[in-house]
Amino acid sequence: MEHARDLTLLPKAHLHLHFTGSMRPSTLLELADKYGVRLPDALTAGEPPKLRATDERGWFRFQRLYDAARSCLREPEDIRRLVREAAEEDVRDGAGWLEIQVDPTSYAPLLGGLIPAMEIILDAVDSASRETGLGMRVLVAANRMKHPLDARTLARIAVRYADRGVVGFGLSNDERRGMARDFDRAFAIAREGGLLAAPHGGELTGPASVRDCLDDLHASRIGHGVRAAEDPRLLRKLAERGVTCEVCPASNVALGVYEKPQDVPLRTLFDAGVPMALGADDPLLFGSRLAAQYEIARRHHGFTDVELAELARQSVRASAAPAEVQAKLSAGIDAWLA
Repeated sequence: MEHARDLTLLPKAHLHLHFTGSMRPSTLLELADKYGVRLPDALTAGEPPKLRATDERGWFRFQRLYDAARSCLREPEDIRRLVREAAEEDVRDGAGWLEIQVDPTSYAPLLGGLIPAMEIILDAVDSASRETGLGMRVLVAANRMKHPLDARTLARIAVRYADRGVVGFGLSNDERRGMARDFDRAFAIAREGGLLAAPHGGELTGPASVRDCLDDLHASRIGHGVRAAEDPRLLRKLAERGVTCEVCPASNVALGVYEKPQDVPLRTLFDAGVPMALGADDPLLFGSRLAAQYEIARRHHGFTDVELAELARQSVRASAAPAEVQAKLSAGIDAWLA
């Protein structure tokens, strides 16, 4: 039996991490105490909350917990702390590159508006990157529960800050609401501005939502995308186009998309040649960070170290990291295997 190498030492890129969801539980408790916020019991129990978002009531509960946590981020120093700690956690898990996903409209009311919020977030990312040595960029995500015109505004702001660290544009929240094509103009603005398109799809709904992201939004990455495994033709399409699925195994199980870790179709996607970038999604709510996703692939799907190294390479190739950063991470992956 091969010696199992330390997965925290495997260089990798983290491409699916939400802003508030990246928070340490201890930080949430401290900020709640600081501002006198009464958190739901599920966020103070010391273990990940019991969640199931496959019906709208379950998704509403998940969103309520997320919103409660977000309400504790009120000042620029809170933003700086969250970003720095997210970077520290990813460095500890072997990441050499992080693209953190944020909807700045969620933080704008307490930070002086959309533009000040973007400035604060990007300054925090720049500082955290310098302090930790982790390459960091931002993916601005629109909320599909809001009007498509709001998404266009966000896309223009994202493009405005492309030279300050914004590398992509996404679309998040309940994919059972809002058709992908309603947001096509926002994604066109983002693409024309040089940003990569990375909408969520194929998590709470089936293969059709992945196809919509490809056909209507011209996605170069898909947030989640696991339900594509139900459609062999769609798998071939993803593989042929080289579209990366940002797969978050622990999240899929926590939200009830799959019952057990071994049910997540990692092997199906991998064997079909679909590139993957494993991600932690919302560690605050799901209880595990980046390296743990690779451990799921090893323990529950039988991925060898050679295959795990290939997953890490796929994450690096799908990232917006500069060529020199990608080369450095790729060399580190080779060294991990050697």
